[in-house]
Amino acid sequence: MSSYVSNLVHFVWGTKDRRPLIKDYWKDRLYGYIGGVLKNKKASLLAAGGMSDHVHVLASLPSTVTLAQIANAMKANSSRWIHEELHNDRFSWQEGYGAFSVSKSGEHRVIDYIKNQEEHHRQQTFEEEKYPALTGGAIPCRASGPRVQFSCYRAKHVRWASQQWHRIGANRQFY
Repeated sequence: MSSYVSNLVHFVWGTKDRRPLIKDYWKDRLYGYIGGVLKNKKASLLAAGGMSDHVHVLASLPSTVTLAQIANAMKANSSRWIHEELHNDRFSWQEGYGAFSVSKSGEHRVIDYIKNQEEHHRQQTFEEEKYPALTGGAIPCRASGPRVQFSCYRAKHVRWASQQWHRIGANRQFY
């Protein structure tokens, strides 16, 4: 008997201090590079997008790697690529990341959300999405540690995502 694993994860992380360092003229190359990192880990890139200060990645992960291993590989390797290929020594990612498990039935909704980041951010600014109430929301969040600094600032986005994923029956997690 063979095994079947459906492990879809929506990763989100930002640039250090939320500086607008991701440039339009190279962001597609960045997403392609992240796809190559995932492929080397036997994972698949399903969607990538973001803005000048953060990245969203939807990936299908094998059962042989952890979320932390994948997130660390994507961030470390892409940062090194930006330094070496684009000669941008000032670039760095923030510590930590957000990671949400996604049901197979919710895959297309998350892909659409990732692909439409620019439209989403025309409607809501970063300041409007900050953290005031995540700890009282439906998504568990550690109250301390470096990974919380990113995950807990986006209350409206997280509430919206929670509502969408709750509606489609997906599990929700932060790491």
